Amino acid sequence: MTRTDGTGGTDGADAWSPAMVCLDARGAVTAWTQGAESLLGHRSEGIVGHRWRDIFDGPAPDSLSRALATGGHEWQGRAALRHRDGRRVEADVHATPLRGAAGGTTWVLLLAAPGADDRPTGRSAKLMGWALDQLPLALGVFDQDNHMVAANDEACRAMAVRAEDAVGHRLGEVGSAPPYRRLEQLTAEVLRTGEAVRVRISDRVPEVGRRRVYSNFVYPLRDADGRVRGTSIAALDITEQDLARRRLALMSAAGEGVGTTLDLIRTAQELADVATERFADYVGVDLLDSVLRGLPPEPVGSGATATYYRIAQQSVLTGHPESAISTGEADFIAEDSPMELALRTGRALRHRIKDPDMARWLAREPARAERARAHGIHSYLVAPLLARGTTLGLVIFMRHRTPEPFDMDDLYLAGELAARAALAIDNARQYTLQRNTALSLQHSLLPRHTPPQAAVDVAFRYLPGSAEGGVSGDWYDVIPLPGARVALVVGDVVGHGVHASAAMGRLRTAVRTLAGLDLPPDELLTHLDDLVVRVEREPPGETGRQAQSEGPGAGEVGATCLYAVYDPIARTCAMARAGHPGPAVLRPDGFLSFPELPSGPPLGQGGLPFEAAVLDLPPGSVLALYTKGLVQGADPDTGFAPLRRALAEPAESLEEVCDAVLDASRAGPPGDDIALLVARTRVLDDSQVVTWDIAPDPVEVSRVRKLVTERLGLWGLKETAFVTELLVSELVTNAIRYGCPPISLRLIRDGGLVCEVSDASSTAPYLRRARTYDEGGRGLLLVAQLSERWGTRHAADGKTIWAEQRLAAEP
Repeated sequence: MTRTDGTGGTDGADAWSPAMVCLDARGAVTAWTQGAESLLGHRSEGIVGHRWRDIFDGPAPDSLSRALATGGHEWQGRAALRHRDGRRVEADVHATPLRGAAGGTTWVLLLAAPGADDRPTGRSAKLMGWALDQLPLALGVFDQDNHMVAANDEACRAMAVRAEDAVGHRLGEVGSAPPYRRLEQLTAEVLRTGEAVRVRISDRVPEVGRRRVYSNFVYPLRDADGRVRGTSIAALDITEQDLARRRLALMSAAGEGVGTTLDLIRTAQELADVATERFADYVGVDLLDSVLRGLPPEPVGSGATATYYRIAQQSVLTGHPESAISTGEADFIAEDSPMELALRTGRALRHRIKDPDMARWLAREPARAERARAHGIHSYLVAPLLARGTTLGLVIFMRHRTPEPFDMDDLYLAGELAARAALAIDNARQYTLQRNTALSLQHSLLPRHTPPQAAVDVAFRYLPGSAEGGVSGDWYDVIPLPGARVALVVGDVVGHGVHASAAMGRLRTAVRTLAGLDLPPDELLTHLDDLVVRVEREPPGETGRQAQSEGPGAGEVGATCLYAVYDPIARTCAMARAGHPGPAVLRPDGFLSFPELPSGPPLGQGGLPFEAAVLDLPPGSVLALYTKGLVQGADPDTGFAPLRRALAEPAESLEEVCDAVLDASRAGPPGDDIALLVARTRVLDDSQVVTWDIAPDPVEVSRVRKLVTERLGLWGLKETAFVTELLVSELVTNAIRYGCPPISLRLIRDGGLVCEVSDASSTAPYLRRARTYDEGGRGLLLVAQLSERWGTRHAADGKTIWAEQRLAAEP
């Protein structure tokens, strides 16, 4: 193969350029060297892009055509080529396929004129020999009997043998390790099938004691006729790439699998699971006692003895028998132990079991020493769990089934893994602290016992949401009202955390205050809505700014509420709701319904009306009020089915009803808080209530006093007659003098004795200071002094003034 200069003469050997043609997968010419131009006369710009057949004089050899068409084996032989001037050129052709990563095949054609100067050919052979010997791939060639006939220097280094000791032998005879036997099986398979095989095999290098990983390509060697004459193995050392891939996979798995929840123990267990699967044979996680309780971590090295607990561990062995500490047990951190050194230095440290320091430590720890011997533990790695400048605990990695000890790369990897896990654990710790604070606040604000009243029997439940959802502002309340009535309240504050619990406490207090004014349900919600609007418009203080920094909506005070007032005398229940789910009503005959109450907007919208509805409830009806967590994410058709079934099933007590409702309406921890209030209605009959109509005439006062005295005698309350007569006289006199007919008097004997005087006037009386010579103005002052409490209740048809006395004992 020769190359001409610009005058048509030939260069020396040093300027020689081979006649080479490159073809793409479609058979088009993509490259044309100067040597090819010298041989065939075509310039590169005139031939690139033409089909390969254009350079042949007549049909190409059939075997070459098949090889180029199918992308098959190498081909070499003599062929007739066409010169640019049309003459025929006989040449030796060597066609070599090159297979790309995407699966396509390109070709390199080497062309040589017969009888040409063989100096370039000899130089090519030398270069090819040097290339094979210095190829950064382990390359071995095998004959049809599967014996090695050649190997380059890299292959000998990989097998740790000399070439003369390997040539002439099968791979299984060169080395007895499983990788050699596996490769021998593969070469035999390729000889039989003629199909190339790619396989990834690892092996231990005796000199360094570490595992090496090779990507092996086993392919057939064919002659010009396509027959398999032998095989070759090209092996690339991908140990570093494999280590990098494994480390990347470990960090990726840690990123996805560690810290999926805000639960401390689960986060630690996730760390142990991920690290055991991909990094160590045993992993144990110790956390400070203060961290487990959600408190700020104790300073390490402050002189105080810190307590660590083994809260998570995992092993490749069932039941982690190599650990001397059980899960949940305190782990004593001895001085100069691997754990204490890591905590003191704040760095991840690795240790060999045979190190002198390790031997001295294990001599003082017989339980750990015995397990190290029994299970062959040979390498320790301890990393502190540091987050935001504080130490939370530590993580212990051990190897006993993996033969390689921890190296420096493992040390850096363990430090990064511990740092990432520590941040997740500290997030869980802070969340635990906030959650415990919010729960404590919420429990302190919710009623532990319901006040005594005769209108309903009640039972209630409060169930915090899951750790992921956080504590929200659900609440319930039972408020006794004048006239033996009772208010039932259930509400839900927007958001989660301490600010939601604090907002719940403010709203609950506001509802109790407004209930004391004896307002109708719709009017009470209107006042409550105005209060929420005013609170939201106030400039935030430090607490408000902190709440707003927690995220969108964190500082809002929006809420939903259902307010119901049950009257055991009228046997009615007036209700109004502000964006809250309606109640469930189970009547004594077993009929269950979800009444459609007028839907009011959530609290905090401002300017929108609320509307009340009145339900007639027979004695013994069960009223269930709840928050959205009970039926969260459920549609009306299917979501209330568990609640329907639970309420419809017979139960001996309301406590059983509450338990049945919670069991039927949830599976596992609820995503949101659940507040449930269940009430069974009672009635006050004629034996406890009496009513008289009063004419607007002052002479009626004496008649009323007589009627009251007689009734008190029938009730066995003669000792209260004197005070009751005074109260009745003052209230009836005021109604006759300042009110409008019709006027009525009602006595209610419940836990106390209530006197109610109603008239059609909407003007409410008020206390005032009477001067010395004033003839009036002392009636209400007398009522206030003689009664336990008194007040005014407005209605659409007038007002009612009431006064209540406490009875010494039940008659």
